[in-house]
Amino acid sequence: MFYVYLLLLNDESFYIGYSGNLKERLKAHQDGLVFSTKSKRPLKLVFYEKYATEIEAIRREKQLKGWSRLKKINLIKYGHPTKITTPRW
Repeated sequence: MFYVYLLLLNDESFYIGYSGNLKERLKAHQDGLVFSTKSKRPLKLVFYEKYATEIEAIRREKQLKGWSRLKKINLIKYGHPTKITTPRW
């Protein structure tokens, strides 16, 4: 099992990654062992997805990294990148 995850960093930016062991990877982030997030702690796991293969996780990670901040926020809040609203007719 592989995971794609989004972290909210202390500067309100997002970090997107993938891992075969989410619990250990989060601990590495929290302990300051990941260079790219070391200076932006504390951090918070805000979203993750499971994938059967590493290649699926890598593809999804790359896709999410290309998204706008708004799409990422909507994914976290609503489970999809665009908020669906009911028209007021």
